[in-house]
Amino acid sequence: MKVSFYNRAALEQRLRLPEVIEAVEGVYRSKARGETVVWPTVTHHFEDRGGVMDIRSGYDRGSEVYGLKALATFPQNEQLGLPPFSGILVAMDGKTGLPLGIMDASYITSMRTGSAAAVAARALARRDSETLLVLGTGRQSIFMIAAALTALPQIKKVYCAEPIHPSAAAVYAEKAPGRLRDGFGIDASGVEFLPVEDLTAAVGNSDIIITITRATAPVIKREWVRPGTHFSCIGADMPGKEEIDPAILRDAAIYVDDVDQCVNAGECELAVKGGFITRASIIGQIGEVLLGTKPGRRSDREITVFDATGLALLDLAVAKMVVEGAGDDPAHAIDL
Repeated sequence: MKVSFYNRAALEQRLRLPEVIEAVEGVYRSKARGETVVWPTVTHHFEDRGGVMDIRSGYDRGSEVYGLKALATFPQNEQLGLPPFSGILVAMDGKTGLPLGIMDASYITSMRTGSAAAVAARALARRDSETLLVLGTGRQSIFMIAAALTALPQIKKVYCAEPIHPSAAAVYAEKAPGRLRDGFGIDASGVEFLPVEDLTAAVGNSDIIITITRATAPVIKREWVRPGTHFSCIGADMPGKEEIDPAILRDAAIYVDDVDQCVNAGECELAVKGGFITRASIIGQIGEVLLGTKPGRRSDREITVFDATGLALLDLAVAKMVVEGAGDDPAHAIDL
């Protein structure tokens, strides 16, 4: 039996953000229609070396694909000249149970995560939003910017903030246009990229805020946030992580990718445990907004929050798209 295999280089050649954004939207709609299953996440912390591993899996009955991805984050790898983030994605045919493809998980994860943040921003942010703040300058942050500019071409200003090493934001902002051009084919010459020195002011001047850090305590305070701001909270994807003041959630219209995951391991987790919100405070899934069965933004002054813990369903949809787009290309077929 042969199965398709794709390394990062092959995926970089095949994947384009508009297609990934479309696939992500499709999964969220399928989930809102009850056509998907999200299986429990398995997580293990390698405390002696600061690493963490998680396995996420699921099944999309609509597109007949299921499978899993195993991801590992080992920050100390950078000192060894090794990638700090790696993983394997396995996509299976829901009709036959046979493997469709095995591929690098890190690139697909970054592409679909950026797309998820952008899909939510397009659905929930004010229509006149032109200013984006990305909190975090790590590995995935450029994907957040690329997807946001793809989904929301009206964005004219991007604030780049690094909470741990603020000085790194200047170099990051300077290099961002070139990285967007070389990595995604995006012409950002009409966009102003600004390093953040005063986070309070940047938050107050932003229409859309995407958070993508490993923070375990709030970085953005409630009193900084102006009415009408939208948050796509991406970094809090495991128990104990928290990026924004839970009072923001208390005062916001909250949408999620998966209610159970977000209450147990998302931005909502500590807000629920702290009594700022309850499970019932979550209005619904982002897919329900896309389907039109939930209202989304109800006024230009409403604060909206999208809490995303990450669904393997998104990775599997992108993986299936890669395999189907390749057809019978023997270059990526291996004997299993």
